[in-house]
Amino acid sequence: MTGHPPGPLWTGRASNRAQWLLAAAGAAALALGIELAVDFSWESGTVPLAMSVVGCLAVGLLILYGTIAFVHVAVIVDSEAMEVRCGHIGLPRRTIRLSEVTSAEFVPRITPRQWGGWGYRWRPEKGTAVVVRRGEGLALHLGDGKLFTVTVDDAENAVRVIRTHLRALAR
Repeated sequence: MTGHPPGPLWTGRASNRAQWLLAAAGAAALALGIELAVDFSWESGTVPLAMSVVGCLAVGLLILYGTIAFVHVAVIVDSEAMEVRCGHIGLPRRTIRLSEVTSAEFVPRITPRQWGGWGYRWRPEKGTAVVVRRGEGLALHLGDGKLFTVTVDDAENAVRVIRTHLRALAR
């Protein structure tokens, strides 16, 4: 403990309203699957009907979860850790103890293309990231050589807070 009162020292968020369009497409696929399941008037047989229903339901659920889980991210930094919570229910979630961090840096421009898309991403040459939109974010260099990056508004201030605590931990 560094002598600071418990509670967040910095909080930030980032969101991507365009993800709601994808969520609407997922809801439409889900609705189509339900409509197909209820309407038994297919003349082609039950196998094509079952495949269509299962396909629409699966695609709809995957798109809905994948978009709603990553429509926004919340980042909380306290005197001991940085916690990242995704979506409305806070999952997936990642907590990184500041004692595991060797350095923090402000990244002025992060794009989904750099990481292979939106969401919780892993690239062997780059590390792990939570990318909900293009724009600023922060990167933590961890003691095990790994990198964790997250897109978040006001990332420069988050980096300042983390660096201050890294200096306090080093004393």
